Amino acid sequence: MNAPRVWPVFLAYVLAFFTIVSFSLMAAVLVHALNPDVPEREVFEGLPGLIAGGLASALALLFTVAMVARPLAPARLRLLPGRERGRDLAVVILGVLALGQALDSLTTLAGVSERGSMALIRRAVETAEGPDLFLAVLVIGVLAGTAEELFFRAYMQTRLRERWRPAVAIVVTSVAFGLLHFEWLHALLAFALGLYLGWVTEVMGTALPAIAAHVVNNALFTVLTAAFGETGGVELNGVLLAAGVTVFVACVVYLRQAFGGPPAPPPAAT
Repeated sequence: MNAPRVWPVFLAYVLAFFTIVSFSLMAAVLVHALNPDVPEREVFEGLPGLIAGGLASALALLFTVAMVARPLAPARLRLLPGRERGRDLAVVILGVLALGQALDSLTTLAGVSERGSMALIRRAVETAEGPDLFLAVLVIGVLAGTAEELFFRAYMQTRLRERWRPAVAIVVTSVAFGLLHFEWLHALLAFALGLYLGWVTEVMGTALPAIAAHVVNNALFTVLTAAFGETGGVELNGVLLAAGVTVFVACVVYLRQAFGGPPAPPPAAT
């Protein structure tokens, strides 16, 4: 049987881009209409704009997956349990948290933490409390994390994996994942996280651990940022960077030993 063509996957990526832009514009108009007395910049760079933008992007990705994934079945999207156990899932989540902390501390030590979209997200989330915080966790953590993994790891990487070697599929999907964050620093951070989540998906044969890890990472980031703000100080971030790298490496070593066999191929198209 001939291997599936990959051009429909990249066409789906272009569709996702335009869908995100369209949904985000509609969300921006709605948010501005609901806050007519607030300056536009304050609305769009504040929590209402962040939540509306996150919701728009998540819905756009879910809409795209529903349109392009045929058949729209859990097995074809690697959404069935794979080789993971409960302890393995905990290690995957710990690994993504450690990597996220290491990257966050690295940006602070490099003096770029106050640049780009990540700084805007932090400033918006720092004001969240009560129902607003709950809504931010729901949108940024649960909806955005799930939607991104459904499109990139469950759909895009799985389809590319049917034609290409696992490493190539992981890297290409991670690049696409990073580019869709539209800003260089956020894109680099997303690319690094995408490499790890893509690797986890391949060695476990399922996208479910990546979804869980992404959701927990985003949700915890939102809660901790609202509670404590940005972690400051060169010495503290140096310690956090070293600890994050150490824990992340330990998680990768554990997962390599636990899943040392060849990665499970995605289910063939029928």
